[in-house]
Amino acid sequence: MTRAGSARRIATAAAYGGGGLVGVGAATLGVLVAEGMLARRTFGPRRESAPYADGYYGPKRRGTSLRFVMLGDSVAAGLGADGPLETLGARLAQGLVRAADRPVRFVNVATVGARSADLESQVTRALLLKPHVAVIIIGGNDVTHLTRPQTAVRDLESGVARLVDAGAEVIVGTCPDLGTVKPIREPLRTVARRLSRQLAAAQTIAVVEAGGRSVSLGDLLGPEFDEFPDEMFADDRFHPSSRGYASAAQAILPSALDALGLIPPEERLPNTRLGDALLPVSMAAVSAADTGGTEVAPSQVSGELRGPKGRWAQVRHRILHPVPRAEKPAPLTADMPDEEP
Repeated sequence: MTRAGSARRIATAAAYGGGGLVGVGAATLGVLVAEGMLARRTFGPRRESAPYADGYYGPKRRGTSLRFVMLGDSVAAGLGADGPLETLGARLAQGLVRAADRPVRFVNVATVGARSADLESQVTRALLLKPHVAVIIIGGNDVTHLTRPQTAVRDLESGVARLVDAGAEVIVGTCPDLGTVKPIREPLRTVARRLSRQLAAAQTIAVVEAGGRSVSLGDLLGPEFDEFPDEMFADDRFHPSSRGYASAAQAILPSALDALGLIPPEERLPNTRLGDALLPVSMAAVSAADTGGTEVAPSQVSGELRGPKGRWAQVRHRILHPVPRAEKPAPLTADMPDEEP
């Protein structure tokens, strides 16, 4: 079975309630459990809570506030950052402020250790904010806890659909390639890489089908993480550092800006010189899983959403710009301009 077919199989099984770890036998599961226990012993000091970064960013800007929410696991929560202003959510909020020239109300409902099943309660909390844009990062804990990929994908697709139906633009950072995490040894590393990329591809299919966009976190966002692991990873050697979150923000922010109509005009159209292409979503998903920072979004051909091989999707390799450290926000209790309904 091709990788595109495998990803499509997981996504299809998620829609119809299928289960099972694709291509992983009982012996491999035993190795996974044993090696996983050893890997956890080799991680550095573990932090139990992420920095609190909720607030009104750009409080001196005029206009009604843009509502932004983060959902997902410890990466979405910002675990490993040196402080609140260096978390992924804070950097994205600051980037939205600069692009929209209006204040941004940011709330983070992500939790350390969350799996895709936890999105149901997180989405319920997020919808109370009536967000204009939502960013989800999920999947790593599903792989390390051997969650059935079909189950994880189904939970993610349900959460994305609820947010889209409520009027939010949704961007999902797919499961990172856990095979790049140094404390994970062979043979677990090879299996972890295969499972995480398989899940990431299936997540992309589900997200696009639900009306959202995906951004591949791939090999933890590229060779920079592999070349400078001491700088890009936190002291636990598992979560991104402040510099790592800055790199992640560069990959995710352009997709959020484009979804909101805030991308610079010269960056709106696909660029074939960068490798942008219109593909069936299953092929787009596999391509994205192999290349960190790749965006996959719903598209159409001649007014048709689907072709002979399924849903059309646009693959984008965005021009990345530095996302600066956030400025200190006003507390959420501050007196801010009335918000749009």
